[in-house]
Amino acid sequence: MTFKLAVLPGDGVGPEVSRAAVRALDSVAGTLEIEYAEYIVGGAAIDAYGTPLRDEDLEACRAADAILLGAVGGPAWDDLPVENRPERALLRLRSELGLGINLRPVRWTPAGAERSPLKAEVAEGSDVAFVRELTGGVYFGKPSFRRATPAGREAVDTAHYTESQIVAVLDFAFSLARSRRGHVTSVDKANVINTSRLWREIATEYGKAHKDVTLEHALVDSFAMAVIQDPRHFDVVVTENLFGDILTDLASVIAGSLGVLPSASLRPDSGRRRFGLYEPIHGTAPTIAGQNIVNPVGAILSAALLLEWSLDRPDLAGTIRSAVESVMAAGVLTADLAAASDAAVTTDQFVDALIHTIENGGTCGRRAVRHHVA
Repeated sequence: MTFKLAVLPGDGVGPEVSRAAVRALDSVAGTLEIEYAEYIVGGAAIDAYGTPLRDEDLEACRAADAILLGAVGGPAWDDLPVENRPERALLRLRSELGLGINLRPVRWTPAGAERSPLKAEVAEGSDVAFVRELTGGVYFGKPSFRRATPAGREAVDTAHYTESQIVAVLDFAFSLARSRRGHVTSVDKANVINTSRLWREIATEYGKAHKDVTLEHALVDSFAMAVIQDPRHFDVVVTENLFGDILTDLASVIAGSLGVLPSASLRPDSGRRRFGLYEPIHGTAPTIAGQNIVNPVGAILSAALLLEWSLDRPDLAGTIRSAVESVMAAGVLTADLAAASDAAVTTDQFVDALIHTIENGGTCGRRAVRHHVA
């Protein structure tokens, strides 16, 4: 069987990290047949076609088994109307392809400890899986507009959620918790916001019907403090779209860098192979684009999630994750994590070291890797 992957390099560092992810996939593929097709999206598509996502490219993504995305956006397109900004490509992909669940795992690693503002005794061993609802809330609610009035400018955004959207993301979070430590924290703002009151009501009912998993509730503001004070307490965190977007960036301090964090945007359906879009969460980082210094780990671990969730190859996903851990543990780090700039490796050197490690059965010695990437 040949798997078809749509590759969307995007903008900024997107082409560099997506290229690294493809190299990682190829290094473990073996007899797994993967056919890649590349499409232009985001700011690059605006420049080429006048729109952030063409209809025909959307349909090509729909026909694929999975989508691998670099990143979209950047200051070059900041002054465009919101409906034609690069980010609209990502929102449209999520909405029209039914990608209602976002998985963002955040893990502490020794390599990231020196760059994390958290003390090792606080963060060591932390492993939190954030599950974010992805097609509801203020990002998609209507009406949404800004206008000038006699009293001055004003803007309106609408938060909207349905019971089915909330149940779908709870289903996924509880299922994931059963394969981990059996604990779910549902985050809301139920003391103020109606959508959050609905969220907590439905989550409470769901928890009573699925008592094999422990459920707790947390208000988003107090949770933001708690996840930094005691990240090891949390296992699976489930929340709505806006809160999830903010909290996962906050939680990146556990890992030491946004550059190492992957994500999977999945359809809320069952089955061994889910359709999904996979991307690092770090954004386009335009100030370092094209310099071969961006950390490719987030994109590479996103490729591992792709293997696990869309291609049903958790074994190959594990191979990539183990190799990443081995390379980082050997001190082969890009500038965002290296203790000193002269100790940092380039993006390509990191991927070279990763492939070298995979080809050598997962063993990565600092001296061998340094020799390999020199």
